Amino acid sequence: MPAVKDSSSGDTSRNPRSATTLVILGALAVAIFAGLCALGTWQVHRLAWKRALIAQVEQRAHAPATPAPARAEWPALSADNAEYRRVSASGTYQYDRQTLVQAATELGSGYWVMTPLQLADGGTVLVNRGFVLPEWRKAQAGAAQAPAQASVTGLLRMGEPGSGFLRNNDPAANLWYSRDLPAIATARGLSDVAPYFIDADAVAGETDARKAPVGGLTVLSFPNNHLVYAITWYALAAMVLVGAFIFVREEKRARRKG
Repeated sequence: MPAVKDSSSGDTSRNPRSATTLVILGALAVAIFAGLCALGTWQVHRLAWKRALIAQVEQRAHAPATPAPARAEWPALSADNAEYRRVSASGTYQYDRQTLVQAATELGSGYWVMTPLQLADGGTVLVNRGFVLPEWRKAQAGAAQAPAQASVTGLLRMGEPGSGFLRNNDPAANLWYSRDLPAIATARGLSDVAPYFIDADAVAGETDARKAPVGGLTVLSFPNNHLVYAITWYALAAMVLVGAFIFVREEKRARRKG
C-alpha cells in the first residue's frame, strides 16, 4: 500500500530563489513603489492647484463688474488671467446673426443663445444670453428682430474647442455643440471678434426657458477628488512595502531551512 504524505503539519517549505530572480523582483518592486509614490505626489500638487483655482474663480466671480477687455487687451488674454472675471459691456445686439449651441442644464436639454454684441470701437463680443428650450427656438423660427442697444453683465469665458464632447460642430448644417468662437464668427460673417464670450447674468423675471433666454446658469463647481486619489496611490505604495517585507521574511525562512 503506497504511503500517504501527511500535509497536516502545514509544511510549505521550498527552495530559496536564485540571486538573479531576487534582483529582478527587487527592481520590479522598487519601480512599482517609486511609480506609485510619484503618482501620489502628483495628486498632492494637483490638489494644491485645484484649491487655488477654486479660490481664484470664487474671488473673480463675486467681485464687482469691470469693463470687458477692449480690443487692445485681447491678445494678452488667457484662461489663467481672465476667465470668470465679472465684466460688463454695452453695444448693439445683432439678433439676426445669433447662434444656438446645444446644451443640457438643470432646466433640460436645449440651447445656449450666442448673440453678437457690436461694441462702439467696432469690435464684437459674443454674449451667451442664456439657456432656452426647443419651444423657444420654434417660436423664433422665421421671426425677424431688429438690432437693439443693450448692456450686459456676466462672467468672462474663453472660447471652447472646435468640437463638443461627442460630436463635431457642423457649420454648414447649422449644428453647434461647442462655443467655438472663430468658427461661429466665420459662419456668421463677423469680424474683429473677441477671444472670449460673456455668460450673461440672470435677468429678473426671465425664468421660463420656453419664452426667453435664462441667464446666470454658469456652473462654478469644480470636482476636487485629488486628495482621495493621493491617499489611494500612497496606500498602494504602502501595500508594496508590506508585500516586500513578507516576501523577504519568507525568503529568509526558506534559506534557513535550506
